[in-house]
Amino acid sequence: MIDPYNDEYFMKQALLEAKTAFEKDEVPVGCVIVLNKIIIARTHNLTERLTDFTAHAEMQAFTSATEFIDNKYLDKCTLYVTLEPCVMCAGASFWTRIGKIVYGASDERRGYKRLTENVLHPTTEVISGILAEECKDLMISFFRKKR
Repeated sequence: MIDPYNDEYFMKQALLEAKTAFEKDEVPVGCVIVLNKIIIARTHNLTERLTDFTAHAEMQAFTSATEFIDNKYLDKCTLYVTLEPCVMCAGASFWTRIGKIVYGASDERRGYKRLTENVLHPTTEVISGILAEECKDLMISFFRKKR
């Protein structure tokens, strides 16, 4: 039987958040955190709105998810994010002990892999490239609009 709640399904949910960010004139990065196939956090970038460079989608999601489950560790959770996490967000994911990170588009300029893959918790599984073209196209559209 095909599982309708797969990586692609949850990445589409993250893309909806990225589109919300786009509409708010935020860099269009969105994410969801999933526990037992249930979305427990749904966020997007808020750096412009909050005038806070740490208000990345992942940082917002970590806070929301840990509050939801009343635990600082997210080791049974999966983060779905439309863009490869930056070093700050990857470092924060280390402290949450997130079980799995699934991201869409790679970020050659600011992604954590540019510096080191060792910033993640050693038990964190990573899957990349899920709906990568859709995620990348949204970013390209946003920055074209800005220029």
